[in-house]
Amino acid sequence: MNERTNGQTRWAAIGLLAIAILIFAVYKSLQPDRLDLPDFGEIEQVEQRKTAFFEFLAPIVAEENQRVLAQRERLLALAESLEAGERLPPLHRRWMRDLAREYELEWPGESREETLSALLRRIDTVPLPLALVQAAKESGWGLSRFAREGNNLFGQWCYSPGCGIVPAQRAAGARHEVAAFDSVRKAVRRYVNNLNTHESYRPLRELRQAERLAGRTPTALNLADGLILYSERREAYVEDIRAMLLANRDLIVEAAKGAEGATRFAGENRT
Repeated sequence: MNERTNGQTRWAAIGLLAIAILIFAVYKSLQPDRLDLPDFGEIEQVEQRKTAFFEFLAPIVAEENQRVLAQRERLLALAESLEAGERLPPLHRRWMRDLAREYELEWPGESREETLSALLRRIDTVPLPLALVQAAKESGWGLSRFAREGNNLFGQWCYSPGCGIVPAQRAAGARHEVAAFDSVRKAVRRYVNNLNTHESYRPLRELRQAERLAGRTPTALNLADGLILYSERREAYVEDIRAMLLANRDLIVEAAKGAEGATRFAGENRT
């Protein structure tokens, strides 16, 4: 097979991948959104409440991970074409610009190679167990005021007046609010994007990349150290997350088994 045929085959594969991503996006847009959290306070038994919380959230996290994974696969395919010296068609160049913007970079930037490397560090999944446990920790298992009133499960802040919910204990002169979201799906998307773009979570992205380069699947326990700046409690917060991962491992695995597109996480016994 000559070089021209190889290039044609590669572009055909990329085109099919782009179509698959588009079909997936359209399909998901037609699905009913999960606008609000269930009232987990109605579940008195603690273990049942935990189970219900994980089973509600796991499919939403898995769905967002599938979206990010599709972006990553298409990016890898385009990177291969660029490395082969091929020029991207306008449609793919536009997609690259939009993708870079979503992940707070510019395409092609000062160095196309460096931008590609930066994108590959950022465009990757968050281990399902990590997202579930952080949501449980930050929202009090879905019972916090910010979870109930603003679908905010991850303690995300915003800084524009009226952008969210003003904390009752906010210090004088402080301007932050706790972000409010129209749906849990939007809260999850912001959370994943936050871990994938914010400078505070560069350590998490570097740990994840190191696992990828070593041929291993990044796990929640391995990436937990990268959350050192997620809370002012720093090391104590990371230890809390680790403890929750271990204490709730069986519940997490069961929730993952029922999450659409999450079968690879269900087998991750080390969480």
